[in-house]
Amino acid sequence: MSSDKFCSRHFFAVFVLLLLSGCINLAPVKVESQKIYVLEARPEVHASKTKRDLVLAVNLPRALPGFDTPKMVYMQQAHELDYFVSSRWADNPARMLEPLLVQAIEQTGSFRGVVKVAGAVPADIRLDTELIRLQQDFEMQPSRIRLTLRVQLVDVKGQRVLAVREFEEVENSATEDAYGGVSAANRALQRVLVKVAEFCVAESGGR
Repeated sequence: MSSDKFCSRHFFAVFVLLLLSGCINLAPVKVESQKIYVLEARPEVHASKTKRDLVLAVNLPRALPGFDTPKMVYMQQAHELDYFVSSRWADNPARMLEPLLVQAIEQTGSFRGVVKVAGAVPADIRLDTELIRLQQDFEMQPSRIRLTLRVQLVDVKGQRVLAVREFEEVENSATEDAYGGVSAANRALQRVLVKVAEFCVAESGGR
């Protein structure tokens, strides 16, 4: 018998013995499942005494690069975006904003109708929204969520911009993890939605 064949058979025999004795673990590697979160802020928007005979359309919000993704963004140092590995949003945060904006503006009771821009109902004014940032900042303790929206109100028929505003809210996280950031993001978003709804009522009068 050649030495090569002897070595091969010897290695195989040792492998079988180790396998039977449990020294070699061939169990599948456990992969941590992803946790999926949603933006579901419920703002308390007070009904306004101002009434507008206008239909307002909420355009599908956009997001700046780096934030136009379901990945959850966090920062540990300035100018550098990181993403949580095992946690993500159910959809791009900008897209999740659309129904929340519609609901908040409807609660003012100021408009004849509030619709999505893709709807068949002609609109008098349109709300354009851009997500500037939604990130959990770990540069300080406790970590905090920073949420910034840029909005503009447009006269659809007159084809002119009525007003532009940027809203920013910062909210401390109760825990130093993604879930704490999600809870903080929804609290910050509650305040932003109220401000955006009030902005629409106040600035639509210039049409």
